[in-house]
Amino acid sequence: MTIEVEVAIIGAGVVGLAIAAEVAQWCKGVFVFERNRTFGLETSSRNSEVIHAGIYYPEDSLKARFCIEGRHLLYELCKRYGIPHRKSGKIILAVREDELSQLEGIYQQAQKTGIRDLVDLSGAALKRLEPEIEGKAGLLSRSTGIIDSHSLLQFFYNKARASGAQFVFGTDVIGIERVGTNYRVRIRDQDGISAFIAHAIVNSAGLNSDKLAESAGIAIDKAGYKLHYCKGEYFSLDSRWRHRISRLIYPTPEQAGLGVHVTLGLDGRMRLGPNLCYVHKIDYGIDDSGKEAFYRLTKRFLPDLELYDLEPEFAGIRPKLQAPGEDFRDFVITHEEKAGFPGLINLIGIESPGLTASPAIARYVGEMLNDFLA
Repeated sequence: MTIEVEVAIIGAGVVGLAIAAEVAQWCKGVFVFERNRTFGLETSSRNSEVIHAGIYYPEDSLKARFCIEGRHLLYELCKRYGIPHRKSGKIILAVREDELSQLEGIYQQAQKTGIRDLVDLSGAALKRLEPEIEGKAGLLSRSTGIIDSHSLLQFFYNKARASGAQFVFGTDVIGIERVGTNYRVRIRDQDGISAFIAHAIVNSAGLNSDKLAESAGIAIDKAGYKLHYCKGEYFSLDSRWRHRISRLIYPTPEQAGLGVHVTLGLDGRMRLGPNLCYVHKIDYGIDDSGKEAFYRLTKRFLPDLELYDLEPEFAGIRPKLQAPGEDFRDFVITHEEKAGFPGLINLIGIESPGLTASPAIARYVGEMLNDFLA
């Protein structure tokens, strides 16, 4: 007998978990399918663990909307449920005179988006706040913070399970087919290939989300859903740097990301990253090859840094809709009803600020599902 489920959520990263926790509160029959052995082993746990303010994104974008809403929700969750975090603040740094205009542009964009807590820092004010840092000027974001991402993932997982959601790990979704008013979902696990029937599907498969959309019948090139893998490496700093900086330090942004920045662990440990490199396959390997480049990029604003302070730590891969050389691309969060797939909700290109935005995205997708299933 073929198993039938009400809602199949594909992917147990932070967004998939948050959606499961949201939807399982009012919908019975929520199943989450994850190809890895447990939740959160890919993009959700291989990042800077930053609670973003929403500074950089166009004011009418989903990234801006859900980042700002998600930030408020995330701080509330952390406070209410004891999820380890700290509202550390961050400084966006102009190291050279020619970067000052970028700071002004960032400030103006943040004003358009409704962010009112940015503080202009002169070089002297910057030095008073962070004596280790050299720069011409900066912008202080007081609402930026850091979070223990594993604790957040565990919270959403526990909440979803407590509400009745079922999790199926070690299971790869390999095909989606429209059958009448439902979907036939083909899966591969240790026992081979089988299938089940779902009334609604949430494609939150991260790095594999475009391929899943294509398997359901979406023309991903025409729809603009094709993903590009962007690898970012992180280097940890020697323990002598622990607690020497109090805030996150970001240089002025690059085209495809925010540049190699200084991030902090909740224990005061310092880390540099990520760099940016488009790749053709998923490979989390990291070695010393990028060490000197990281050192040069950071030494210009952290003058006491020495090459021997850096050690490779980990790498992550973002599912970017933005191809090399392209301008800003927003999240895709779409109920594909108009494309002829009622009940199929695609989430494509959920990269940064996906961690921050996760509770807001969950609410949005929950409303979509509620409207469809009602």
